[in-house]
Amino acid sequence: MANGAARILVVEDEPAIRSGLCDVLAYHGHAPLGVERGDDGLTRALAEEFALVVLDIMLPGLSGLDVCTRLRERRPRQAILMLTARGAEADVLEGFRRGADDYVTKPFSVAELVARVTALLRRSAVDEPHALAPFRVADLRVEPERLVAVRDGLEIELTAREVALLALFASEPGRIVSRRRLLRDVWGMHAADSVATRTVDMHIAKLRKKVGASAIETIRGLGYRWVTGS
Repeated sequence: MANGAARILVVEDEPAIRSGLCDVLAYHGHAPLGVERGDDGLTRALAEEFALVVLDIMLPGLSGLDVCTRLRERRPRQAILMLTARGAEADVLEGFRRGADDYVTKPFSVAELVARVTALLRRSAVDEPHALAPFRVADLRVEPERLVAVRDGLEIELTAREVALLALFASEPGRIVSRRRLLRDVWGMHAADSVATRTVDMHIAKLRKKVGASAIETIRGLGYRWVTGS
């Protein structure tokens, strides 16, 4: 990131949306580059360094989901923001499964877009899991640098975000962690109250599948709690 400007790759086939995204990002001090095709976007993302890649799902050449999969395989720490159609929950879930960090639904407000971009760009221990020392949560030994949790000698692969979630639960054993705090501490959204997102719910659902459905309890209207002993 030179002179405080983050290089951001925008892969969007609709010219008006691509231009608008680049204009907004440039206005907020970033250095965007817009491309139209998915295959071209993947080539640029692998050939150059970008702080963030913004991907539409429906793209010519190669779908955004396929770009996300291949990019995540080659660059595990690349920040990826998906653009989805409103109400396309299946696309959102599939995007997370492929490795997306967050999503924005079309049409979106400039404020929401900027909030998501800012959160993904914020560099912290969340974005750099190797800065965390290994820790335990219940019967899991979490090794942030390797992005794995170990249980009974078996390794469970984790994302950086999942490591951050486990670290927060480990620091608050048996206590309710609010959704707002998760957005603030794990996603870096300091204006979390003004951002409507199901990102937390979807990441928790993915984490449950890996560490056990009963390990994380949903406290309706409040947040989540790691069940002591799970």
